[in-house]
Amino acid sequence: MSCFSNTSASGRKSIVSGRILPATIGFFLLASTASVVVPDVAYAQQYRFSTVEITGNQRIESGTILTYAGIGRGERVSAAELNDAYQRILASGLFESVEIIPQGNQLVIRVVEFPTVNRISIEGNRRLKDEDLMAALQSQPRRVFSPAVAEADAQTITEVYSAAGRLAATVEPKIIRRSNNRVDLVFEITEGRVVEVERLSFVGNRAFSERRLRRVLETKQAGIFRELIRSDSFIADRVEFDKQVLRDFYLSRGYVDFETLSVNSELVRARDGFLVTFNIREGQQFRVGEVTVVSDLEEADPDLFMDEVRMRSGAIYSPSLIEENIARLERLAIREEIDFVRVEPRVTRNDADLTLDVEYVLTRGPRVFVERIDIEGNNTTLDRVVRNRFRVVEGDPFNPREIRESAERVRALGYFSNADVNAREGSTPDQVVIDVDVEEQPTGSLSFGASYSADSGAAFTIGFSERNFLGRGQSISVDLNTASSSQSGTFRFVEPNLLGRDLAFGLDLGYVTTDSDNATFDTRRINFTPSLTFPVSQNGRLRVYYTLEQNKIFDVDNATASALLIADEAAGTLTTSALGYNYSFDTRRTGLNPDAGVVLRFGQEFAGLGGDAEYIRTTALLGAETKAWNGDVTLRGILEGGIHHSLGDTNSTVLDRFRHSSSQLRGFSSNGIGPYDSGDHLGGNYYAYARLEADFPLGLPEEYGISGGLFLDAGSVWGLDDNLGGTISDDFELRATVGFSIFWDTPLGPLRFNFSQPLKEEANDDTRSFDLTISTQF
Repeated sequence: MSCFSNTSASGRKSIVSGRILPATIGFFLLASTASVVVPDVAYAQQYRFSTVEITGNQRIESGTILTYAGIGRGERVSAAELNDAYQRILASGLFESVEIIPQGNQLVIRVVEFPTVNRISIEGNRRLKDEDLMAALQSQPRRVFSPAVAEADAQTITEVYSAAGRLAATVEPKIIRRSNNRVDLVFEITEGRVVEVERLSFVGNRAFSERRLRRVLETKQAGIFRELIRSDSFIADRVEFDKQVLRDFYLSRGYVDFETLSVNSELVRARDGFLVTFNIREGQQFRVGEVTVVSDLEEADPDLFMDEVRMRSGAIYSPSLIEENIARLERLAIREEIDFVRVEPRVTRNDADLTLDVEYVLTRGPRVFVERIDIEGNNTTLDRVVRNRFRVVEGDPFNPREIRESAERVRALGYFSNADVNAREGSTPDQVVIDVDVEEQPTGSLSFGASYSADSGAAFTIGFSERNFLGRGQSISVDLNTASSSQSGTFRFVEPNLLGRDLAFGLDLGYVTTDSDNATFDTRRINFTPSLTFPVSQNGRLRVYYTLEQNKIFDVDNATASALLIADEAAGTLTTSALGYNYSFDTRRTGLNPDAGVVLRFGQEFAGLGGDAEYIRTTALLGAETKAWNGDVTLRGILEGGIHHSLGDTNSTVLDRFRHSSSQLRGFSSNGIGPYDSGDHLGGNYYAYARLEADFPLGLPEEYGISGGLFLDAGSVWGLDDNLGGTISDDFELRATVGFSIFWDTPLGPLRFNFSQPLKEEANDDTRSFDLTISTQF
């Protein structure tokens, strides 16, 4: 008996109405069993067949069918054994129907083969691509068609849509009969609407507001950009991930007893959204109590190791602090040539004063070595790119914590969609093999864009970047920009592991022509800058570089321009050859304090190694931010300044001097303050700015993505090597401005609208009451 009726070449037949239901399966088996023709005394009668006739088979050999039947010629069999033979043939999955008919000494086996899949097509899908869905299917062209496999494929496609937030999607597999016992398999999809998270709420939170906790989660409430933002789609796996993220958030802030009691996901009446509620228990916040180091090893001095601990009593307890200090102590043991040291933290809870005493115990770990590191799945990326992320090599002592950190560094490369790092026993019990299994993903991009700013007007940009050039881990980028007031082109190349070390080599080439930020003259700058960057501490990095520049000022109006600009133009093309360095210190690298961070940048440039310019340029920036009111308000302070000191008998040019940027002192246009002469701001040899900011919620629904901020800026640009006998005022004149900001998180990026009011300005300053920028951090 056949499950499928014949249809025309253009007709379609549903596969058991799109789903193989239990009742349908039961009916099928009942009908199939009925097709075994046996006498009424089947349970008592015995059969012996001298011949077996097989009919209906086209592709399957008769011998194969006999093998499935398991009935030998001349062998005595019962009716029950005939039924077993029928079941075995049917279970092979090769036939639509099977009949076993005893006719005297002859056994007749009639079969109807399943057709062959001619081709597979997917229809009705608009949100997901054919190739993405095809990759998940088990059914394949030129293979025997199986209704069970087709139904499983339909369920797989449904699950893929569910993972994309379309829980209402349905998939119906159908077949189109073709000649020569072939069929086309078609999956008809009804995608349905995205099921969104209409409301994301919390029960049991006391220390942190719902607004603050929502910012932690990957799942977001449906906002006004719901057609563009997919993070507001309801995905069950994402909710599970959010439970772990929420726990990490609380643990890093000392809430060691935190737990998510339950997550309730309720479908709204319209069935197009979920109400998700996290039921949590925060517990009490714990701080660090007494911190000690003890040693079970004679060669390890506890006092020496205690000096390396960076954890003070009274600080908010955080597991990341523990991990950081364990790493520091293990690195100290390596420097002291003490192998196989394991640091075990023992935490004692003091409920009376809500503190946790931490004792670091130095013990001898097992003598296990790394036999080798095996890397698989990197079809393009070279092995050495992955190996550079490991601080251990073959033959080093095995350290599980170091392997975990290496795995995180491999994932942080961004070259792989998945990276699994596991350890297994090697050729001997005292050796392990590190298996690295990666799955590569695209790392290149080609971008086109348009923008507008008050400083440069409308601009068009084309860019190309590749973060894993030729699989070597190198990055390369090319950007071309044209605006109404400037044109630029840049090329950048970075080798992050020069000579197999944590040493980055960079090469920058640039070409820029501008009207000098709305000045009455034009400039051209060409630069060539190789550099080396390397870590000097856990949070500090140092960059040393050489730069060769050619600068030119032209189109100066000799009738009206400042004598300084006329002299700069008369000098023609000037060459600058300089060595420099930049040091950066950023506590946000470790994240030991998730609510605060400090950034320090300091750099100097020494010009005079040939060329026309001789100077020492020094710049510095110090920034700090912290969160207040349980993380709802962010307070930020930034100080920055610079000095340009000309050497010998040279004077600074307008391109050497510091020029004001609208992001440094809001409320004033770019190059809109500082020494002024004959209609142009000339820049200065000195600059200093101070900025204070506060970001806070406005009380609007969070799905709008809109928050507010206040800022107070003060600073100035001043100083010239030649003020033309005092005719140009180049003294320090403080400017100050106050303003209000609106932050808007959009699919295009975080936008910032600044509304400014200068508190102190000079007569020739160019002020600006409104500014629209991309929101950035220091």
